[in-house]
Amino acid sequence: MKHFRKLVFVLFSMTLSLGALAATVNINAADAETLSKELKGIGPVKAAAIVEYRKHHGAFSSPDQLTQVEGIGVKLLELNRARIVVREQE
Repeated sequence: MKHFRKLVFVLFSMTLSLGALAATVNINAADAETLSKELKGIGPVKAAAIVEYRKHHGAFSSPDQLTQVEGIGVKLLELNRARIVVREQE
């Protein structure tokens, strides 16, 4: 039983480590396809809305600004916060 607990712990730790390796997305540079693919709950319509918002209002200054995009609320932002980065376009 002791070895089983160790195995479960190791597997759980590996799962957490893999989650930490999830890709990050620069919301100031990513195209709609990338946004849709990399962010949870962001489909093609919301991804296009993010790109359109960026075109009309300029670069995002923080991830929180995403909530100003129609269809994106606080829950969706929090679901993706760890994946979102805000940098100037490269």
